[in-house]
Amino acid sequence: MKTALATVTLSGTLREKFEAAAKAGFQGVEIFENDLTQFDGSPKDVRRMAQDLGLEIIALQPFRDMEGMPEPMRSQKAKMLQHKMDVAHELGTNRLLFCSNVQPYSSADRDVCAADLFTFAEMAKKEGIMLGYEALAWGQHIADYHEAWDLVKRVDHPNLGIILDTFHMFSRGNTLDVLRDDIPLNKIALVQVADAPSLQMDVLQYSRHFRCFPGQGDMPVVDFLQVLKNKGFDDYLSHEIFNDEFRSSSPLEKAIDGMRSLIWLDDQTVSKREEKMVPIDVPQVSDVEFIEFAIEGESGERLTNTLAQLGFHETHKHRSKNVSLMRQGNINLILNREPKSQAHEHFQKHGVSVCAMAFASENVKATLSLAERYRVERFENQAGPGELNIPALRGIGDSLVYLVSADAAVRFFDVDFKPSQGIQGERGVGLTRFDHIGQTVSNTDFLSATFFYKSLFGFDIDASQDLPDIHGLVVSRTALSKDKRVRIPLNMTNARDASAQRFIQKSKGSGVHQIAFACDDIFAAAKNIDSEKQLPIPQNYYRDIEARFGLSSEIIRKLQSHNIMYDQNDEGEFFHFYTEEVHGVFFEVVQRVGDYSRYGEANAFVRLASQARQEKK
Repeated sequence: MKTALATVTLSGTLREKFEAAAKAGFQGVEIFENDLTQFDGSPKDVRRMAQDLGLEIIALQPFRDMEGMPEPMRSQKAKMLQHKMDVAHELGTNRLLFCSNVQPYSSADRDVCAADLFTFAEMAKKEGIMLGYEALAWGQHIADYHEAWDLVKRVDHPNLGIILDTFHMFSRGNTLDVLRDDIPLNKIALVQVADAPSLQMDVLQYSRHFRCFPGQGDMPVVDFLQVLKNKGFDDYLSHEIFNDEFRSSSPLEKAIDGMRSLIWLDDQTVSKREEKMVPIDVPQVSDVEFIEFAIEGESGERLTNTLAQLGFHETHKHRSKNVSLMRQGNINLILNREPKSQAHEHFQKHGVSVCAMAFASENVKATLSLAERYRVERFENQAGPGELNIPALRGIGDSLVYLVSADAAVRFFDVDFKPSQGIQGERGVGLTRFDHIGQTVSNTDFLSATFFYKSLFGFDIDASQDLPDIHGLVVSRTALSKDKRVRIPLNMTNARDASAQRFIQKSKGSGVHQIAFACDDIFAAAKNIDSEKQLPIPQNYYRDIEARFGLSSEIIRKLQSHNIMYDQNDEGEFFHFYTEEVHGVFFEVVQRVGDYSRYGEANAFVRLASQARQEKK
C-alpha cells in the first residue's frame, strides 16, 4: 500500500506540510491549489522540495465547475486547463482532479457534460495527463459516485477516470455495490480516504469541518478498502481531510496520526494475493494496574488528605526513591516525589497532577511491537539496580502509559517497594477497583486520543455524548476495553469557560482530571468524607429524582445527607458522589447495581454546575 495526503489536511506552510508528511513516512502528496498559489516560489521549486524530502507529487487539485458550463465559460475552462497542465508538468505530476459542478446554471444534460469531459480528456491525452472526476456530495446534478461513474463511462476515454472519496460516498449513504460490481480497476484515477462521525447536518458544513482520519469516525472505511483490495488495488491511498482542529494543530503530530490511521486501515483488511486475513494481534488490557501522581514536598498534602478520607493508606515505600504507594482493594496509587524522574519533569510543567497510568496487558511484548508499528513513541525509563524496568509509551498529553503483564505472579510493588509498618490488612472504606478514568483533552487532541486507545489497545469507542455545562457544551466519548473493565471517558469542549477547558488551563494541558473508584456500599464509602471535601449537590436535584424515579423519602434523605447522586435504567441502578477538586483532579465513588453500565450522564449538568460554583468560592 502506498500512502499520501493532500496538503489541505495539515496546517502550516507548504514546506512545513511536506516536512511533516515526509517525517511521518508518507510517500506522496496531493497539492491543494491554494497551497501552491500562496507559495513564494515556482512549481519547479515545489517539485525540488518534494524530491529532496523523498516525496512524489501525485496530483494537483481541485478544479471546479468544469463540465456543463455555458459559453463563454466553457471555452475559458479549456484555456484554464491548458495552463494547469503546464503547471502539472513543472510539478512533475501527471494527475489533475475535477469536482462535479455545483453551479445552478450548469447543464444537467449528461450528454453535454460527457462531451465537455471528452474534450478535456483529449487535451490531457496530448499532455500525458490523467484526469480524475469526483462526485461532490453537494454537486448540483451529480452528487453520488454512481452518477459520476455513469458520466465517466459515457465519456469512455483512457485519460479520464473516477475519483473515489469515502467521505463523499458515505455522507450520502451510498453503498459499495457499484464499486464492487461495476467499476474496473483501471478506471480508478485516485482514492481518497476520510472518515467522519455520525452527524445529521448540512453536508457541505459536514464536509468542511468534521472529516477525520480513517478509524476516528463511524464510516465503513474498512469495508471500502476491502472491496478495493478484492479488485487488486495497489495504488496510493490518500488523505483529503477538511477539519478545523487539524488545521490548528502541529502538522507533524497530525501527519503521524494520519499515517497511523492508514496502517491501521491496512491491518483491518486482506489483499487479493493473500490467502486469508492474518489478524493483527491486539493484546487485551485486563485492568488498570496503577495511577501515578507527580507531587513535591508538601504540595500534595490536600491530595493525600482527600485520599485518606476515601480510605487509602500508605502501604508501601519505594526501596531507593522518594516514592510511596497508597492502596485499597485492587487500587494502586503511586505518589512520586523523586527529584530526578519523569514525574518531576511533569510536576515542573503541570504541578500536582497525574503523570502516568499502567495497564495490565496480556502480552506486553506484542503491545510494544504494535506501538512501534503505529508510530507511538516509547519512553525509556531509568531503573535502578534490581528494580523493575516497566516499559512505557507516550500517552495523552505529557503523560505515560506503563505496561505490566496481566498474568505476572509478582506485582510491581512486591519488587520495588517495601511494606510500611502497622497498616497491613486495613480495609479502607470498601473501595475495590478503578471504575473509570476521565481524561480532558484539547479539541485538537480529541480524535487522536480516542484513536490511540482504539488502535493500540483494541478499545471500543462509544458514541459521543453531549454534556451541558453552564458555560458551554462538553463532548464526551468513552474508550472501553473489550470486557468493559477499563473505561476511559475522554472529554473536550470548544467553549472557553466550560469545565473541560478550565481543567486544561489549570493543569496546563491534556490529562487525567477524574478518577472513579468502584465500591459495594456507597453509604459506607461516603461516611468518612468531611462535608467541605464533598461536592455539594443542590436540594432541587433531590426533589427532581424523587419525582422522576419515585424514590422513598428515606432514600432521598440518605442520598442528600452525603451528596450522593442517583440514576437508573432498564439495566439497573447507579449511585455516585464526588469529592472537591484538588489540583485539577477530582475523585468519584460509584456503586453499580444490577447490570448498569453507564456513567450517570443525566446527572452531569448538575455536577458541572456544582463544580463551577465551588470553584468561585
